[in-house]
Amino acid sequence: MSVFGIGLSYGIATLFAMFAGMPIAFALGAVAAVFMAIYMPAASLDTVTQNVYEEMASITLLSIPLFILKGAAIGRSRAGQDLYSALHAWLHRIPGGLGVANVFACALFAAMAGSSPATCSAIGSAGIPEMRKRGYSGGFAAGIIAAGGTLGILLPPSITMILFAVAAEKSLGRLFLAGIGPGLLLVTLFGGYAVIRFRQEYRTAKIAYDKGGSFSPILTEDDFTLAQRFSVLPRVIPFVLLLTGVMVALYGGFATPSETAGLGGILALVLIALIYQVWRPADLAPIMKATLRESTMLMLIIGMSLLYSYVMSYLHISQSAAESIVAMHLPRWGLLFAILAMVIVLGFFLPPVSIILMTAPIILPPLRAANFDIIWFGVVMTIVMEMGLIHPPVGLNIFVIRNVAPDIPLSEVIWGTLPFVLLMMAAVLLLCLVPQISTLLPDLVMGVDTSR
Repeated sequence: MSVFGIGLSYGIATLFAMFAGMPIAFALGAVAAVFMAIYMPAASLDTVTQNVYEEMASITLLSIPLFILKGAAIGRSRAGQDLYSALHAWLHRIPGGLGVANVFACALFAAMAGSSPATCSAIGSAGIPEMRKRGYSGGFAAGIIAAGGTLGILLPPSITMILFAVAAEKSLGRLFLAGIGPGLLLVTLFGGYAVIRFRQEYRTAKIAYDKGGSFSPILTEDDFTLAQRFSVLPRVIPFVLLLTGVMVALYGGFATPSETAGLGGILALVLIALIYQVWRPADLAPIMKATLRESTMLMLIIGMSLLYSYVMSYLHISQSAAESIVAMHLPRWGLLFAILAMVIVLGFFLPPVSIILMTAPIILPPLRAANFDIIWFGVVMTIVMEMGLIHPPVGLNIFVIRNVAPDIPLSEVIWGTLPFVLLMMAAVLLLCLVPQISTLLPDLVMGVDTSR
């Protein structure tokens, strides 16, 4: 059979296994093992465990369970609620300040947790009921949290970026720095939309009330005294210091990414013990179980995805696909558009972890040949994958919101997230027009990367 035929059957078998309901890790591993048995020497099956181990024996990957530990420690305490309450107290005078506070809370929590679902769950459990109580529509409230949660894979430390750095063999520190500018851009866009949408809903409620309708809670104006605003800061400052300390340790050259992840995990456990008295074994058990469960799931997906990619490479599927893309002689930006379109389609069905590990061997060689900055592309690809977290049919963050706020119909959640998908598309366009949004900070901190 030709390489094209093998590649086509490989893709079809993968889709069949996934749509049959198999967990992603087992679907990828099973398809890879079957094709090894059919098309590779018989002895190849004896080396499956060795190949998986060698592919995963990366010191960078060690940071993933440690960052998950830090996120679980913060997410399973009241840190998310305290963070949200403090931001609301300080931003309440801005039109739609409650929505803006939720965007900022998601951004800060994402920078501490590194996980989109964790951010959605932690901030959404406090933010959505509060926004609904204040008269925000269900779709608006859900959209803010779902979109804000996607920042968990863009703002450092990002588990998704760790995997991209490994797949692309690029500096993790540089990639983390490259995500900060675009992350702040998205926070600004989301916050601006929250203000505009709030004014629309406020105006609609005001007109209805003036015409004799019922009073909507959205018309209520909050008021916090200066003393009340300062009273909420003590519980938030330690976590801001945690974030600052981790960043200084990483970018100041005092610790490697893995050491920084360990430092962050230990400091997070110390802080929740001191602030929330979470130190007893019964209190720590849910944190450790969540860390173990999520780490095991992610590492299984990573291991099986790497085996899957190894088989693709051995059978020359990825090389042939890359050569086919290059042979199309697309213009430089046409190539980028085609690749991003493929990532968007994959985002309909797969989580970011699987997309990176499955596509990196195919898309990176043509991009390098077209002289694209791979660090910059990693940020752009991350934003595109963020879209996949908030659009159907998979839309992981959508289903997290459904668990947090089951009273909001799924259709409202989906329609509420669509404006944020458009804002992400606008951010990608801005990054293409002004790549310095992503590249300036890492170049200033770490020097210009001559290997681009």
